[in-house]
Amino acid sequence: MSTVLITGATSGLGRYVAFELVRAGHLVLAHGRDRARTEQLVEELRTEGAAEGFVADLARLAEVRELGERVAAARPGLDVLVNNAGVGAGAPGSGRETTADGHELRLAVNYLAPVVLTRTLLPALRAGTPARIVNVGSAGQEPVDFADPELTRGYSGMSAYCRSKFALAAYTFTLAEELAGSGVAVNVLHPATFMDTAMVREGGIAPWNSVADGAPGVLSLATRETGSGGYYDGTRPARAHEAAYDPEVRRRLAAVTERLLTV
Repeated sequence: MSTVLITGATSGLGRYVAFELVRAGHLVLAHGRDRARTEQLVEELRTEGAAEGFVADLARLAEVRELGERVAAARPGLDVLVNNAGVGAGAPGSGRETTADGHELRLAVNYLAPVVLTRTLLPALRAGTPARIVNVGSAGQEPVDFADPELTRGYSGMSAYCRSKFALAAYTFTLAEELAGSGVAVNVLHPATFMDTAMVREGGIAPWNSVADGAPGVLSLATRETGSGGYYDGTRPARAHEAAYDPEVRRRLAAVTERLLTV
């Protein structure tokens, strides 16, 4: 069975997916930010099957790289990477937050961290081909302002969230082109709208769906043969924001990303 790394596995959708995969016989590498919660999760997962824990703060890009290096050393033939961890729009009226690296928090965790982790793990994924990368995105997408990618002006938590998820979708399409023919498929999905998670409740929104409603799309992309470079609404092929497919937008996003990652 497959070896699957899931980021943000200690709660919400990541936790649910981790248990589903372990029960199906897969080895789950469960990432969490808090050591105690991650260790507790691994104990619970091991009552159902095989699991290992990895701790890192995805708001610190050095820790993201170290996470990738530790996973690659432990499991050099990684089959699946699920970039699930994320930060929501925040509480109503909350202000702009930055990471220890100086990046806007939502852009850092929801976009820059998956980029860094994916790059670090690509050799391990190539070694495990056929392999899959599943990026957990959102239907909430808003094009990045390349003149102000970290949203220093007119800040809105919802805009920051939607811009980070737009960037993740556009990056997915670019990466799929780069990986064509390599045996590594990469797709992005909107799992379900306003699932019953901490990030949704923090935003003051009454949940519309459970995490169980969001899991089938993730599980399908993680375990079944698919194409690459797709955007899914749950299990159904769909369309991301049209600008995410624009080659010039994706070129500019790649340039901005490189600049942010080298600062």
